[in-house]
Amino acid sequence: MAAKLKTGDRVVVLAGNEKGVEGVINSVNPKAQTAIVGGVNLRIRHTKQSQTDRGGRVPKEMPLHLSNLALIDSEGKRTRVGFRFEDGQRVRFHKTTGQTI
Repeated sequence: MAAKLKTGDRVVVLAGNEKGVEGVINSVNPKAQTAIVGGVNLRIRHTKQSQTDRGGRVPKEMPLHLSNLALIDSEGKRTRVGFRFEDGQRVRFHKTTGQTI
């Protein structure tokens, strides 16, 4: 299945504790169908001190399932993503406005 959400897309969280929070996708794992969104779903990771790192409590972004994310269009509304062919190339587009991404 083609990836509807990609790295760098602006998304909003649809479900869970972070519902309604917006962010930008940092990375996507298509096999697990998860994405890491910057500044969203933070957890505390306790790290041990080493020669290069001071250690302590470090906030870490945890992955969210792709079904809990929706793309934000140019007007700031959530939208679904579709695919179509333009000039022999397959492109993504916003289903609400019809604009290509």
